[in-house]
This record gives sequence, C-alpha cells and structure tokens, in this order.
Amino acid sequence: MKIAIVSDAWHPQVNGVVRTLTTVMGELLRQGHSVQIISPGDFRSIPAPSYPEIRLALTGKHGVGKRLERFAPDSIHIATEGPLGSAARRWCIKRGIPFTTAYHTQFPEYLSRRTGLPAGLFWPVIRRFHRPAERIMVATQSVREELRAHGLTQLHHWSRGVDISVFHPDHLPPEMFFSLPRPIQLYVGRVAVEKNIEAFLRSAHPGSKVVVGDGPALAKLKTQFSDAHFLGSRKGADLAACYAGADVFVFPSRTDTFGLVMIEALACGTPVAAFPVQGPLDVLRPESGAIAEDLDQAIAAALALDRADCLVHGQSFSWRESTRQFLAGLALIEPAPARDRRVLRTA
Repeated sequence: MKIAIVSDAWHPQVNGVVRTLTTVMGELLRQGHSVQIISPGDFRSIPAPSYPEIRLALTGKHGVGKRLERFAPDSIHIATEGPLGSAARRWCIKRGIPFTTAYHTQFPEYLSRRTGLPAGLFWPVIRRFHRPAERIMVATQSVREELRAHGLTQLHHWSRGVDISVFHPDHLPPEMFFSLPRPIQLYVGRVAVEKNIEAFLRSAHPGSKVVVGDGPALAKLKTQFSDAHFLGSRKGADLAACYAGADVFVFPSRTDTFGLVMIEALACGTPVAAFPVQGPLDVLRPESGAIAEDLDQAIAAALALDRADCLVHGQSFSWRESTRQFLAGLALIEPAPARDRRVLRTA
C-alpha cells in the first residue's frame, strides 16, 4: 500500500507529533508499505513567528498536489492543520479524493496561550479543517468527546506506543544526577509557553528540578529559574537515562491531547505527576500517576507510587498496535475512473 502523509511537523523538529509519525512510518516500512512524507523540507519555508524552530512551507495546493500526483498514493493522511495540511486538504477536496486527518494538539488552547485570545475563537477553524475528512484520528476518549461536542463525529481511535528496547529502567542515570538533591523532578518536551513549564518550575516540592528539551522559552526560563537544571535536547538512550534516573516525571501541560513523554517515563519505571486535564486523565492510572490541580500535591503522591507498577503500565503501549490502528483508519482512494463517476453522480 502506498501511503502519503502530509505534515507541517517533521525533522529537525523534536516533538510528540514528529516522534509518532517517524515511528509509525518505520513500522509501516517494515510491514512492506511504501510511505512518502510531504513536509516543509520539500519547499521554501520561513520560520514561524515567535517560534523559529518551526518552519512554515511557502507553497499552495498545486505544489503539494504535484508531489501527491507523482507518488500516486492509495491513501492520503493529513497530520497537521498548518499550511501544508491546508494545501493538501484543498487539493483533495477539489478532486473529490478522500483523506484522513489527525487531532494531535489542542490547537484552540495552544493558540490561546500564544495569543492571549479566548480559545473559543479558534474552534470554527478547527471544525472547518476537519469536517471534510473521512475519519479524524484521535488518541484518547476525552478528545473524542470534545470533538463530538463540536460536531465532528467521524472519529477513529489511534493510540500511541513506546519503544521498550530504548525506554526501560536499566539505564545508568546521567552522572550529574548522582550529585543532585533528591527527589529529582524531571520535565521532558518542548520548552515553550504552551507547555506550562513555569508551573513545574514554581512548584515548591523540595529536591531538584531538571528540564530536558529546547524551544523558544528556554533562555527566559534559564534566567527566571536559575536553580533549575536545563540539559538541552536529548534523544534515545541519553533521554531514557534521564527518565530512569528521575524520581518523578512532571507533566505540566494543559494543551496536549496525549503526552507521549508520559508513557516513555512510565516505561522507564518513573511515576508521573500532572494536572487533571486531557492526556493525563486518559493515559494515567492510579498506580502509575498522580493527578491534582495542586501540582505539589500531585508530585508528593506520585513519589509514593511503586515504580514496578509504573513499568508494567508503560510497557503496555505498543507501536505495532498503534500502527495497526492507523492503517485501519485510512481511507482508500478509488481508481480515477470510478472516482470520476462518483463525483459526477453527486454533483
């Protein structure tokens, strides 16, 4: 099967969307499928305002359409609501070609945090973007319920996985961890305003706070919270060692739809502390994470959990199953003559 995936988020960006698409693509290739990623790297691009790590492709439906026509996919998946996703959407709609989308990020909340405007102002854009999709892939039940409340009902479950060959508790912690006051409280992810990292860094629980990741808010947070330890971006075994060496993983985001980093931490045996919002409410269990509006309370409760229980929960997430769900949700493109007849019948 030939699968085209259009995404405004791709390497060298480091985030949950990129890790999800990269890992699922690898699984698809191992199963014998052919995959083409259409990303900002295929076009001229400019840095996103206030977030230069993200590139915005300078192209329209014709530029994206040329690549899709050359690849001649059996299915098209539009992963993001950015410029490329919008261009691919317009191209498919004009030609009567079915496509699927995914809701990876709480964009109304994300944009609200970055603009100061009410999140409700952005929901019409989200509804308009996803309404023509054959299926909208969502990772959790709470996101499914929210989208249904906004009239988007063509929903398909697509969970996430964790690579237990990399993320496991047997890594030696980073050397610096041995000299830090315990408990070590860890954050991993983009260092950006929408991740609400300040809530973690302001928490009063004693011990050491460690931040792994990069992003536009890094310099400000380093200056503002000089007692925290900022390690920059880490990948693979180096990242897993940070998870395994921490006493608790703190997930302060209120805008993520899943939170891939939470299950990576759990697979390393590290309990999670989070707010009672989408993502944590869906992913965590009482034996693997603590949820509270008071983050200090959540951290204290998470530190009391059994790491063996966290490990079992984290290792229950499979990328193979995630890929199976992704494949099951795709919309097949009919051969051109059949598609043309269908378009004429409905015109």
